[in-house]
Amino acid sequence: MYTMNSIVRMGHPSMFSRILLFAALQLISTFRNLVAFGVLLIVSLIELCIAAWITAKYNTNHNFPTSSTRAQVRYLLFMSIWTIVFGTVYLVGFFVAANSVFVSVASHFFLCVLSHSICHLNRLIVFFPNQNFMRNIIYSLFLTWILWLAAAAAITQTLGGALNCHNQTYFVYCSQLNALEGFAWLILCVVIPF
Repeated sequence: MYTMNSIVRMGHPSMFSRILLFAALQLISTFRNLVAFGVLLIVSLIELCIAAWITAKYNTNHNFPTSSTRAQVRYLLFMSIWTIVFGTVYLVGFFVAANSVFVSVASHFFLCVLSHSICHLNRLIVFFPNQNFMRNIIYSLFLTWILWLAAAAAITQTLGGALNCHNQTYFVYCSQLNALEGFAWLILCVVIPF
């Protein structure tokens, strides 16, 4: 005689708990992404303000120490704008619906246009033709991380590490340049956990 155990008779009892666990993990992951993108946007906005102020001062007073310093500050200004635009697009995408077809297509278009116009990395897109929203975020974050690594390393090399503002007269806006360098490394550290 065949006896039916509880799995066959009532369905799999742990299926409901697995669904709840999956939903909870999905909610935690979405919340983590929203918080992380929010922090990234706030820190990038601070970097934007500092870099824009220094750039405006350099353009007005023409008192940049070297053209390399001016170029690195402008590059950090570009990177902060890049990160704010990129972060805002994906933060809105998370709010709308990460699984919707429209957000996935818009995300793919955003990644294609920016990577092609900035770095001519459209070959990266060819290798991954079936991208979805999360893959686009990963590729964009990797590209952003590489660009921030270059920006932070370049400003660090230009300034020779952290400046001691008490006994140097070569760099004008010494404290602001130190803050610019520090926030560049902070943004790099914020992008890494993604």
